Amino acid sequence: MTSLADLRKSYERAELNEDASHANPLEQFNQWMNEAIAAEVPEPNAMTLATVGSDLRPSTRIVLIKGFDEKGIVWYTNFESRKGKELAGNPFAALQFHWVELERVVRIEGIVEKVSDAQADAYFHSRPLDSRIGAWASPQSEVISGRTVLVANAAKFAAQFLLNPPRPPHWGGYRLQPDNWQFWQGRKSRLHDRLRYRQQAQGIWVRERLAP
Repeated sequence: MTSLADLRKSYERAELNEDASHANPLEQFNQWMNEAIAAEVPEPNAMTLATVGSDLRPSTRIVLIKGFDEKGIVWYTNFESRKGKELAGNPFAALQFHWVELERVVRIEGIVEKVSDAQADAYFHSRPLDSRIGAWASPQSEVISGRTVLVANAAKFAAQFLLNPPRPPHWGGYRLQPDNWQFWQGRKSRLHDRLRYRQQAQGIWVRERLAP
């Protein structure tokens, strides 16, 4: 049996320094996202979303980024899921991208708000039909007796809505408005590069290096 303690990797693909990085974290993120897509890493749009419930227990799950701009990072989900309920009680959350092949991690923290109904509608109607039906069929995070529940629900809503299911009232988008970014680039001898951007007044970003 392989010992987990003996698993090691030397990170030597790239570097991240203050002179070569962007002064604005959104521009740095855009560059790294484009490089992840160009490198054809598996699911470069997959990100870990961390929330905290009223019991102060954190929870994480993988969601897919569906857009980003100066207003924040956008994804879509069921408002009645565990993450939706936790965000309703505590709107602060964290996101993390891990592009293993590029030896890079991006961490983002901030406050979360719902996107507009118009934006949610536009995205919902751009989805494949099966995905739109699935948003109705799955009581996300609830206990169900078996997969047959999902199959039966999907059949029911497919018959009800045919080719034009509306957006469910319990489904829509969230936007995390970042106030803290971290960019991590693996380096040799565990002397990794780690830059943090902190937002100050008037939207000014302070860039600083952290010890790895």
